Amino acid sequence: MPATSKYNKISAIYNLMEWPLEFFFFARWRKKALSGLKGRVLDVGIGTGKNLKYYPPGCSVTGIDNSEGMLEKARKSAEDMKNVTLLLMDAGHLEFPDKSFDYVVTTFVLCSIPDPLTALKEMRRVLKPSGEMINLEHVRSSNRFLARFEDFVNPVLIAVFGFHENRRTTEIIGKAGFTIEDVENLAFRDVFRKIRAKP
Repeated sequence: MPATSKYNKISAIYNLMEWPLEFFFFARWRKKALSGLKGRVLDVGIGTGKNLKYYPPGCSVTGIDNSEGMLEKARKSAEDMKNVTLLLMDAGHLEFPDKSFDYVVTTFVLCSIPDPLTALKEMRRVLKPSGEMINLEHVRSSNRFLARFEDFVNPVLIAVFGFHENRRTTEIIGKAGFTIEDVENLAFRDVFRKIRAKP
């Protein structure tokens, strides 16, 4: 089953499923990463809209997702936000002109995009030369024991949720042409990371 179909099916319970991680980790990381942004922001894989409340009012936020079920939840989160536009769109084929955005943001998304390299090249294309990409992601650990565990559970996670636990996301970002400015290990050694990169 394609990942889009899986997310459409679980959209009604997605926030509940992710609640423990959101409560103990994700919310704090989102707030720290997003609350200082300004200008035009592209949020790729907006999901149910968990990032929206952390963007400053001065930001003009465009959020995209390829799951209509997830976008329906995001629209409810954005009902009173006049600075937010939500669109159904594939991350591998961004329908925006070159150099359109000051920031591109992904939060726990690159694991579920079928072709992350193509999507990241598109993100780089629509980012202004002076802009920045910010990623909060879970990736393959450099610790061999953690990496083996990720490899072990990966087939189950792909089958159930459609995402890859063990992608070498930092390396893929570099292959897409970005210059990585900073990598911050957030939790479980280096499984969860905040990555900042320039086009």
